[in-house]
Amino acid sequence: MKLNDQKTIGIGIVGAGFARTTQIPGFLNCKGAKVVAITSRHREHAESVAQEFGIEHVANDWRELIERDDVDLVSVVTPPATHLEITLAALERRKAVLCEKPMAMSALEAKRMREKAHEAGMLALIDHELRFLNSRRRMRSMLQDGAIGNVRHCNYLFRSDYRGVLDRPWDWWSDAAMGGGILGAIGSHAIDSLRWMLDAEVSEVCCLLSTHIAERPEKSTGTTRQVTTDDEAKLMFRFADSALVTRATGGASLSVVESGKYENRLEVFGTRGALMVEENGELWHSPAGSGIWKPVEIEQDPIAPRMHEGSWSRGFTVFSAAIVEALQAGRKTVDGAATFEDGYSIQLVLDAARASNASGCWQTV
Repeated sequence: MKLNDQKTIGIGIVGAGFARTTQIPGFLNCKGAKVVAITSRHREHAESVAQEFGIEHVANDWRELIERDDVDLVSVVTPPATHLEITLAALERRKAVLCEKPMAMSALEAKRMREKAHEAGMLALIDHELRFLNSRRRMRSMLQDGAIGNVRHCNYLFRSDYRGVLDRPWDWWSDAAMGGGILGAIGSHAIDSLRWMLDAEVSEVCCLLSTHIAERPEKSTGTTRQVTTDDEAKLMFRFADSALVTRATGGASLSVVESGKYENRLEVFGTRGALMVEENGELWHSPAGSGIWKPVEIEQDPIAPRMHEGSWSRGFTVFSAAIVEALQAGRKTVDGAATFEDGYSIQLVLDAARASNASGCWQTV
């Protein structure tokens, strides 16, 4: 088949928030793809985004969207509490699925989604787009090639104050029943990064969750409403031994209410040195005993038009192209992408972290 004879991949977007800044610009930048429909809980939001990006169809709900014959891939960009129902229905209709993280509300839900994906035999992925950054792929390759020897310890730091303003309105992110909170939103990325980077499973976790801004105003009425989610998470990990890891430990400090420089940094320390990757794509290597960080030359990742600058945008620019290419070729997998199997494993750690926070004790995963 010639390239210009390949089928155009039709994409249906469920959600009009994060999809507006990332998924839609990413897919519009892909050759051989077309965003054919969008839907949202608030139709006016979907209509506004459809007009902004020239999307022809606004579905009344997600059920209508997944029934469309011209939708090949359903991108689920909604709160975690909705992921199970939408994903199961899309797979039942034999649609490929890209599901936002965290995968689900619990490991039990994630297991059902994993089993349905296996039964359907369709491409089913979790949006851990940071895996597709050149800097992180190079770091993983260096680890596997023994650049720092056997891994002893790792750190993940995420710092932002984008939810630090007291008058920021209450939204689904403030609602535990909808799956909001930093542990799911950012903790899932941290856990995925560590599992993928080290080729090792988290065996035990200790977690402290905090809610520093306990009330927020309702957007429509201005009345105060209680926040039931976490805006800071401190985690400690123990890892199962693997080819790279022996008795390794790890930590993660995650906050969306910390002022200062925005940080999204992963550090790995081994018997012969250390590696560190930063938000801006910079990769650093510190040979043991050197006392300095040396830059590793990395080619900057592309970014699709109309995206905000950042690692998430650059990662999704590459990831979305890989998804479309796989679907055009009839493949059910994307090399290096997080599968529903990965999503289930991550959810097991998230569940154990919440249990640890509740008990004040280490939890076995």
